[in-house]
Amino acid sequence: MKLPLELKAFVDSTTWTFAKTYAETWPHEYIVRDRVGEDLFLPLVRHIRGHGYEGRFYRKPITYFDEDGMVYWTMGAPVNETTIVNRCTKEQTYGYRLKHDLLPEPKRRKNKGINRCDP
Repeated sequence: MKLPLELKAFVDSTTWTFAKTYAETWPHEYIVRDRVGEDLFLPLVRHIRGHGYEGRFYRKPITYFDEDGMVYWTMGAPVNETTIVNRCTKEQTYGYRLKHDLLPEPKRRKNKGINRCDP
């Protein structure tokens, strides 16, 4: 099911923030509930949850929703507690990148002289 016209207009007209922290590993954008208002934010969250599909981000189950080449998701908190909606292109999703062997390299950290990889 596609986004209803009101929600489509909302996602198209809202200013999304680029997630600079994840620019090199998981490029995506997000909106914050208290910056856009609840009148369309919560219906968007409900639509994603109600009409999306279950996928994964590594081991974490996530409900994703596709619309016009973009993939939308939240982090799984109850609807009324959700504060962020994320989106990225289909090609930047975990599922696509896993299937095409395009996952980012794990970051290496030194801890007491021992190299460790982040999960």
